[in-house]
Amino acid sequence: MRHPVVAGSFYPSSRESLLSMLSEFIRPSPDAAVKACIAPHAGYMYSGRTAGRVYSIIPKAQTYVILGPNHTGYGSMVAVSTDRWLTPLGEIEVDTEFVEAMPKTIVDMDEIAHRYEHSIEVQIPFLQYVYRGFRIVPICLGMQDEETARDVVQEILIAERETGRDIVVIASSDMHHYLPDNRCREADAKVIDAILSMDISRYYRTIYNLQASVCGYGCIAVAMLYAVNHNCRAELVEYSTSGDVADKSSVVGYAAIAFRR
Repeated sequence: MRHPVVAGSFYPSSRESLLSMLSEFIRPSPDAAVKACIAPHAGYMYSGRTAGRVYSIIPKAQTYVILGPNHTGYGSMVAVSTDRWLTPLGEIEVDTEFVEAMPKTIVDMDEIAHRYEHSIEVQIPFLQYVYRGFRIVPICLGMQDEETARDVVQEILIAERETGRDIVVIASSDMHHYLPDNRCREADAKVIDAILSMDISRYYRTIYNLQASVCGYGCIAVAMLYAVNHNCRAELVEYSTSGDVADKSSVVGYAAIAFRR
């Protein structure tokens, strides 16, 4: 069992308090055309409203493939978990059949990478608030270069074909970190524009040219590549910074982006 590590800090540890908070963020209006999305993973008081906008439109799927960056440095650099995941809203099973169908050419089965990592954990209560009866495939990325992203998306596509699963891919990422609010918004606008272009090479050039502190940039690339494979277009659903609710001198940016067919 993968137990929660940021319940009580990033989000409430009480089921009732968590449900109450999520009800403020989510207004369900599912869009079946959404095949992938980007959602932030900060404390809910900072990024929950922006994340809630994309979870309001995410459609029901059999399996949600959730990609998050490895902030801790523990474990394999590309790691999938097969443990059950626990949150204050209950347990969620991993789609082990989907995991078994992945070729494992780059993705390792490793729980250590997930043990203390928050980036995937914080996404799960949003899904639990909206839906029941789904499974997840949690993939933690310590390597986020373009080659790795392309290899990971190929594993996802192969498993999708072999299992016939109806999936949605979720990239867990915040945008720039610890800049003054105006500078953060300017830098994030360039990254968001590159994402919306659906041009992976341009996106990586933008990340590297800006020396961007976008923590899940490789996770975003996997979602983009998956979306390109499914002939999707990208749309910015909402953008905010932590400066909207806290001090503006040093902020983190948050983008909710949907990829629609």
